[in-house]
Amino acid sequence: MSPLLSIWIGWRFYMARQSNNLISFISFASTAGIALGVAVLIVVLSAMNGFESELENRMLGVVAHGELSGVNQPIDNWQGIVKDANKIAGIVAAAPYIRLQGLVQKSGGFQGLTLLGVDTEYEQKVSNISQFMSADTWSELGVKDKNSIVLGKGLATSLGLTVGDALSLYMPNVNTDPSTKRIGSTKSYRFTVIGVFELGGELDLSTAYVPMQYAASILNMGEQVSGVRIKAAQVFEAPRLIRELGFSQKQYLYITDWTRTQGHLYQDIQLVRSVMYLVLALVIAVACFNIVSTLVMAVRDKQSEIAILLTMGMKRSAIMVVFIIQGALNGVLGCLLGGAFGVLIAKNLSFIAQGIENLFGIQLLSADIYFIDFLPSQLHLSDVGFVLLLAFVMSLISTLYPAWKASQIAPASALAGR
Repeated sequence: MSPLLSIWIGWRFYMARQSNNLISFISFASTAGIALGVAVLIVVLSAMNGFESELENRMLGVVAHGELSGVNQPIDNWQGIVKDANKIAGIVAAAPYIRLQGLVQKSGGFQGLTLLGVDTEYEQKVSNISQFMSADTWSELGVKDKNSIVLGKGLATSLGLTVGDALSLYMPNVNTDPSTKRIGSTKSYRFTVIGVFELGGELDLSTAYVPMQYAASILNMGEQVSGVRIKAAQVFEAPRLIRELGFSQKQYLYITDWTRTQGHLYQDIQLVRSVMYLVLALVIAVACFNIVSTLVMAVRDKQSEIAILLTMGMKRSAIMVVFIIQGALNGVLGCLLGGAFGVLIAKNLSFIAQGIENLFGIQLLSADIYFIDFLPSQLHLSDVGFVLLLAFVMSLISTLYPAWKASQIAPASALAGR
């Protein structure tokens, strides 16, 4: 007997299920449950991919992959460290920096601010911060002896500053007399705001950029720098590479990498991904159990038809195929609907989230808490394929027991009770 016959009969049984309202309802519930689970899982995975991408492009694109800083004193020969870094396979580039910390006044009090003095020629090799500000701003930041400053957009808004305004930074005036450790009076330094950068996260609220040479003049550092930052070809190789570079230096240096400063964000994303995978896989599994209920009731409803098919010579294995096909069609329909809706929502998740924020006047992600202030999404076809395969396999497995029970029906008993 042709195997196509089993497929055709399974299709007919599936289409005829509406003759029993209860079976039809349970079948609809199973299909809807699978579709919902598949759609939500695709959306969640896309959101997690988006967070990972933003972490790498924004945070790790601006924050150093690895960093060497002086122990209780600045670094003298930073040019030598840069040369040594370029000799290590896996390190893309290295750049010097000077870090200043102080207070700026705003309405209601003062706010802490970290200033990074950078050399734009070197900085553009290890950081993509230039992509988050205008080309003119980046070019003007490269004027070495100018008291210019580039603020994060969130900080500029908080301070009520615009391009061209003056900003005063208050720093402790450290007494340079080696016989004392006393901190002198506070001294202020005046900067001119030449532009803003917009990362959309916490860095916007606490970081600013100034020319490295001007920062060195404030701290009387001359040609010295606070540290050297590196960029690695593979971010997960950065801890090993920065230690290899640090251990090769003669000067005592602090060694740090992004896993210490931002690693918790990556771990949180991976944890949420794993938990959501498990939870939504269980949702799909529960929906698939409805297929078991549907087929069990369908088998009881079709006992006489099964008996007639068996007496006409259909093999019991073919009977199993009939009900496997009938149950699998529920899974296929749920996968297709869920996949379509999941892909559609995932590709427009950021716009949907923005629409919800505008409609209800709320903010789903706050830059004060998260490293970004919007809901990102990045759809991977591999995730879609895996989710669809997972849901289909689970729905297929759920058909095996009812299909086997259908193949075990005794024709005589079924026809006698008709």
